[in-house]
Amino acid sequence: MLELKNISFGVDDGGQGREIVRNVSLTIPNGRLVVVTGPNGGGKSTLARLIAGIEKPTSGTILLNGEDITARGITERARMGIAFAFQQPVRFKGLQVIDLIRLAAGKPLSGADACEYLAAVGLCARDYINREVNASLSGGELKRIEIATVLARATALSIFDEPEAGIDLWSFQNLIEVFQGMRENIRDSSILIISHQERILNIADEIVVIKDGALDRQGPKETVLPELIGTAAAVTGCRWAS
Repeated sequence: MLELKNISFGVDDGGQGREIVRNVSLTIPNGRLVVVTGPNGGGKSTLARLIAGIEKPTSGTILLNGEDITARGITERARMGIAFAFQQPVRFKGLQVIDLIRLAAGKPLSGADACEYLAAVGLCARDYINREVNASLSGGELKRIEIATVLARATALSIFDEPEAGIDLWSFQNLIEVFQGMRENIRDSSILIISHQERILNIADEIVVIKDGALDRQGPKETVLPELIGTAAAVTGCRWAS
């Protein structure tokens, strides 16, 4: 379980302090898929980076399964079971997919074991296992390979920052199916996704709305999503994030 207690984060903007995240408190229990959404520039991705340890909060406390990890760096948090998937997955020229999955697992894996992780994200293993993680792979392929590495790590908390960015509609539908599969199999872990997309919001257990750096609302999808769609329709005449 992840707990954020009064988390704030500020930067020096031309000699003047500017708060990006303001006094956010929330809990992400095990066995849940939580989607964080809200207006652009509201602090969602910064919040994800604070949880992963890429940034350090100005104030507040972060707890993972009751342990204070506020001062822990990204490497320590990764060892404790926090995985972070970037908007644009990193490419590794000269590194094969099987080696990337083995590195993620942190232990020797047979080719068959590695292939199971690729199959879990909808990729034909024999077509990808020996390919390089380079520009020959599409954005959707890279996203699914990155998720395969997250599965191999068996993390306590998996964070995905706008996973829909830079992929086509066909790959996006495959991505939704992968997340649904992950949701069905989580027990003692949790998934946190930063997203604007209604189809991703629709598979959430809970939705967290971050606006102007602060927690605007949090609750079950069945309660929050209709409110978001209604608000967006009233303001813009269109759906929230279809």
